[in-house]
Amino acid sequence: MSDPSSTAGSRPIDGYIDPNFPNPNGEWDTPIIIYGYTPAFSLSLFAVIWFFLFLIVHAAQVGIYRCWWFVTFPIGLVFEVVGYIARSLSAKKDPYHLLYFILNYFFIVTAPVFLAAGIYTILSALIPRLGRQYSFVPPKVILWFFIASDVVATITQVAGAALIGVAQSNREDPTTANNILLGGLAYQVFSMGLYVILTMSFLFRARSVITRRGLTVFSIVFAIATVLIYLRTCFRLAETAQGLGGHLYSNETYFACLEFAPVALAVLLYAIWFPGRCVGSKVRVTKEEQDMERTSVAF
Repeated sequence: MSDPSSTAGSRPIDGYIDPNFPNPNGEWDTPIIIYGYTPAFSLSLFAVIWFFLFLIVHAAQVGIYRCWWFVTFPIGLVFEVVGYIARSLSAKKDPYHLLYFILNYFFIVTAPVFLAAGIYTILSALIPRLGRQYSFVPPKVILWFFIASDVVATITQVAGAALIGVAQSNREDPTTANNILLGGLAYQVFSMGLYVILTMSFLFRARSVITRRGLTVFSIVFAIATVLIYLRTCFRLAETAQGLGGHLYSNETYFACLEFAPVALAVLLYAIWFPGRCVGSKVRVTKEEQDMERTSVAF
């Protein structure tokens, strides 16, 4: 969409402009709405309330069951809350505001890194309890490799998103910035895909032990939550691959169903089947502790 008021020497505006929300043209306002639409305030508000409530639930259970290894999960929920607050400010106050967009993108994209770190730790805790022979990779390698991979991928994504905002603000071609973002997402999809394969192979190979230990339901929940977080990452890759203005990028329905919903459901599942209660309060356990845990039955 072009701006009729643009001067002859400036690059035409290529992007979404809300006809019902005039651009305030403030210091931090971009010529277009980078989201590709005006975010829905109702979705943002619901997300803030949802993640805040489960932040309290998860933080309380971390303390009750003293499973400090899962503390990254409520940290991720803090990021979700802040990200959706920034998104609600875009929706209600100014969808053209660059800082609102960057804060929204940074916190919503970074939050799953902390959530995924908790999920990686679950597998690292299950392996010594169910049998190291069922895993192709040692627990420590799983934990540190995949956390490091997520950190690198997320830094790249955030840098790409920030550069997209700057390019749009300066009316420059954002293709290079979008390619940086795409590279970070592609690597994250690749690395997390490896994790999904390792997780599913471990759960399949250890299925008889899982049944004896009473962890069948939790293992199903663990598998579902892992796939949900991975689905969200695949959506982000497909969205970015289409580029700015693509169908996935410019339709908030996809964001709601494939970004918000998978994460929200994973958070709900782990609130009900809390890992600290189902798996244990420690990641590493001695042989004596393993024998004691075999007598317990998970929910």
